[in-house]
Amino acid sequence: MNVSVDDLRQLPLSERIQLVEDLWDSIAEDASGVGLSPEQVAELDRRLDALEAQPAAGTPWHIARERILASL
Repeated sequence: MNVSVDDLRQLPLSERIQLVEDLWDSIAEDASGVGLSPEQVAELDRRLDALEAQPAAGTPWHIARERILASL
């Protein structure tokens, strides 16, 4: 089956939303095969080390969230 994006745009909104949900669910089921790159692992390790070294240096979520929302 070969369907173009233009064909999909012709579907009613409710059907397009359902299609996206179904597609996302299928991706989530297969996500176990997607891993992090060595660079991503190294960056996460670096950030965790920084957090453990200075736990008070971060910004509490409620403040970070307010800043993010204010910048939108």
